[in-house]
Amino acid sequence: MKFLIIQTSFLGDVILATSVIEKLHAHYPQDTIDLLVRKGNETVLQNNPKLNNILVWEKGTNKLANLMQMVKLVRKNRYDYVINLHRFASSGFITFLSSAKFKIGFHNNPFSFCYTHKFRHHIGNGMHEVERNQQLIEFLTDRDFAMPKIYPSESDFDAVKIYKSEKYICIAPGSVWATKRLPVDKWVELCNGTGCRIYIIGAPNENDLALEILSKTTHKNLEILCLKLTILQSAALIKEASMNYVNDSAPLHLCSATNALCTAFFCSTIPEFGFGPLSVGAITVQSELMLACKPCGIHGFHACPLGHFKCGTSININSLPTL
Repeated sequence: MKFLIIQTSFLGDVILATSVIEKLHAHYPQDTIDLLVRKGNETVLQNNPKLNNILVWEKGTNKLANLMQMVKLVRKNRYDYVINLHRFASSGFITFLSSAKFKIGFHNNPFSFCYTHKFRHHIGNGMHEVERNQQLIEFLTDRDFAMPKIYPSESDFDAVKIYKSEKYICIAPGSVWATKRLPVDKWVELCNGTGCRIYIIGAPNENDLALEILSKTTHKNLEILCLKLTILQSAALIKEASMNYVNDSAPLHLCSATNALCTAFFCSTIPEFGFGPLSVGAITVQSELMLACKPCGIHGFHACPLGHFKCGTSININSLPTL
């Protein structure tokens, strides 16, 4: 049999989608599993021994033309099962025209009328997103929980050996959404209260944020790695960190997929949405204030809708264990 999993949303969503790969492979080890992602997210899937092929859709330019090319490729591959984890029209359109015998996805997708199997996607019902994804394939597998997993290579681990000569922590201060980011002064406070080596990790476009933190902290043993490491090299680094401090963003899910120690800050969002950390011993930290405006949205905003951002500025860094 041939399976295609579709997840063309953000990087964190792709990382969480790897749990579906793990579960399908456990039940169908001899069958073919492909994954369709948006361009830019494919690198996190490199070295995955359970994936046959990664289909990459360029959504940033010529979106419609590239969408039609992807439809043609999907039809050509003649999948038996298309499992769409994405809830928006573009992925539903691909699923609709896939020619697969079994089309599986969430009822919320505009093209769910074509699905042979569909399920409700409820945010805030106590289920983790991994569980919501896995419910799509329960009828093919079982109800057991499978963790997301990524596969840094031996060369990825070799590339970060030079950073492991002493006890260290990693901080990942970035996020696509501003209201998901712990404020800079809180990161500075965290760094100033830390006694060990600190590495700032993140995407290349987060280097300026890292530089701002560096310019304001009094900590003298800190290095920025945003422009130096690939995402899988970052994963190899966080796996052995004494602690990783992250926002409700992709690095949180990197920690889950490598079972790395994790302290996750939730500013405008809440863990109950189903995107909290899954690592053993993971910690979630939120404001201790009872804020009527929190949560203000599922994905966050580019600025606090009320202008005060108390969900971030009131987080108590002093309550964290000292490292």
